[in-house]
Amino acid sequence: MHFPFFRIFPRLGAGFLGVALALSGVHAQDLKSFEQRTTVKVLPNGLTLIVCERHEAPVFSYTTFVDAGGVNDPSGESGLAHMFEHLAFKGTTQIGTKDYAAEKIALDKVEAANDAYEAEYLKPIGRSEEKLKALKQAFLDAQAEAEKYVIPNQFTEVAEANGAHDLNAETGRDDTQYFWSMPENRLELWAWMESGRLADVVPREFYKERDVVIEERRMRVDSDPIGRLVEQFAATAYVAHNYKRGEIGWPSEVSHITATEAMAFHKKYYVGSNVVVAVVGDVKAEQAMPILERYFSKVPGGPKPEDMTTVEPKQFAEKTVVIREDSQPFYIEGYHRPSYHDPDDAVYDAISDIMSNGRVSRLYRSLVRDQRIAAEAEGFSPFPGDKYPSLFAFYAVPLPGHTPQQMRDAIHKEIDKLKTTDVTDEELQMYKTRARADLLRGLADNQGLANALAEYQTRYGDWRQLFLQLNEVDKVTKADIRRVANQVFVTSNRTEGWIETATPSPTAQSAGGAQ
Repeated sequence: MHFPFFRIFPRLGAGFLGVALALSGVHAQDLKSFEQRTTVKVLPNGLTLIVCERHEAPVFSYTTFVDAGGVNDPSGESGLAHMFEHLAFKGTTQIGTKDYAAEKIALDKVEAANDAYEAEYLKPIGRSEEKLKALKQAFLDAQAEAEKYVIPNQFTEVAEANGAHDLNAETGRDDTQYFWSMPENRLELWAWMESGRLADVVPREFYKERDVVIEERRMRVDSDPIGRLVEQFAATAYVAHNYKRGEIGWPSEVSHITATEAMAFHKKYYVGSNVVVAVVGDVKAEQAMPILERYFSKVPGGPKPEDMTTVEPKQFAEKTVVIREDSQPFYIEGYHRPSYHDPDDAVYDAISDIMSNGRVSRLYRSLVRDQRIAAEAEGFSPFPGDKYPSLFAFYAVPLPGHTPQQMRDAIHKEIDKLKTTDVTDEELQMYKTRARADLLRGLADNQGLANALAEYQTRYGDWRQLFLQLNEVDKVTKADIRRVANQVFVTSNRTEGWIETATPSPTAQSAGGAQ
């Protein structure tokens, strides 16, 4: 499954900000209009259903929003939320199997064989390599036996054969989302499939998929200098909170995650009270709700999992991470900021917009257009997640002949301007206009609206905050921006990191040439 490397741009509040919109048809996009077309129902198991009617085309889109992501991975099991997301595409007791009763017996044997191998492998002393080899073979044989019952990729194939498109999922620090679009006459089939993988998931091909995730990590992190830098950057910026860990997990932990642990994660976090399902498109709530209730009521109930109690302690000293290798130089820095619940949340969005939104933004004009020292330069917030206190970060990619230190100095000059001089009336008004316009543009797309409804319902307990947050945008003042900049963008609150290009040694160059 796919989720973006940085995952830096999804936002609550003004997170739909971007390019301005021609405001045709705005009258149909106000809160009152959506209230007339949107129905919310909380099932007895705690799961929340949202149906928003939009009859322009005979299709619907959906988002299943699970309030659990990488931040919820248990200690020693980083990458588990992401691993389970992969597992959710492997089918159920009814999809993806030739004979589930026999497959269940085979899967139990796979888990027993893996446990035996792990027990021997993890012995601190006295490990027998000969026994380990035999246990490894027994594990592989058990997997091969279980594979005989698998119908590969059947879940995805059934969905796509019935018109599903853009079928995907995304694991972030804070949540996991599943989504696709489909013809409206396949609503009941979708409800059966989607509720099935929430309530009836099977740890099918788990260890095969674990290898896929390990390879994914190698490509996105281990073999990517920027990936390695950002991973070390987050691990340095945070000392206590789980934001210090990436969604994909640490190598030694991902490689030892078990199917038993994945199913325990599912049992804890994939309960009705922790899930919101939003459906947007050519559906009528009075007809759709009984269908959705019938299927999604099968999702296990239970209390919403306890929230995290760890609070990142105040940072008192600047931190630095440097990677030196033969690679494109890169600079990033971050400052701790409060969560989206903070009254100043819209102020952080305003700063991000003014500093980074397009070719008129301050960082682009200064570093890219005028000084011509950077190929890219942006500020973004929040990173790496948005549910808990996070970072306001800046990054820049130097042009040839320029250094990360030059990026740092140039970014700091722009930050200092925020702290000492008010932004212009035009900059502030452009931010507010873009906030409203881009929100409306996001609502024009069924999938975007489904994502937003599910996320806002989860985070605020009311999807209407999607519209009401514009009130906070309108309240932002120039004085607010100066105040927040002076509070947050201080040296002691800063973590910085960069890739410093190192010239390969003559020995390395010779070895490379010999290949």
